[in-house]
Amino acid sequence: MGERGETARLIDISPPLDPEIAVFPGDTPLGREILLDFSRGDSLTLSTMRATVHLGAHVDAPIHYGAGAESIDELPLERFVGPCRVLPLGAVAGRSIGWDEVRRALDGSPPTERLLIATGSYPDPTRFEDGFAALHAEVIQELGQLGVKLIGVDTPSVDPPDSKDLPAHGACLAHGISILEGLVLEDVPAGVYE
Repeated sequence: MGERGETARLIDISPPLDPEIAVFPGDTPLGREILLDFSRGDSLTLSTMRATVHLGAHVDAPIHYGAGAESIDELPLERFVGPCRVLPLGAVAGRSIGWDEVRRALDGSPPTERLLIATGSYPDPTRFEDGFAALHAEVIQELGQLGVKLIGVDTPSVDPPDSKDLPAHGACLAHGISILEGLVLEDVPAGVYE
């Protein structure tokens, strides 16, 4: 991701994937098993990795939250490539962000098709904290009507961690919006990026 109008530079908005990265309680943490290793006299190093696919910065495939919905390989790649807008909200942890907050932050400017929302409520990807800010389903509905096709957040989920009915996920499914979770946006200034 690089800011529009400046010399191209890459901004990595994904947390490092290592055994320290947190996962939802009860989910499979990242692990690596070394099967062959030069240090044991083997002719090569060979490893097996095991982890949840809900790890670090990731796309939630619609089939993750909607029975019979699209799998990750059925999503159009174009949805994930192109201009995006980073929208810092400075949200309060432990509550859902409402449409009025997002509308004020947009300040009359239309969002791009890809909107990355920086809540600042999940600062350490190595510690699972269940008090992160979530999105109210109304936010998804309004953004869908404005043409948003992808919503990214700097939290492990667009819904609260204890939600069983997943209203924000359901709203994304209903409006054809892809979900990108687990982003690291704390040092990314507001703006439009390519």
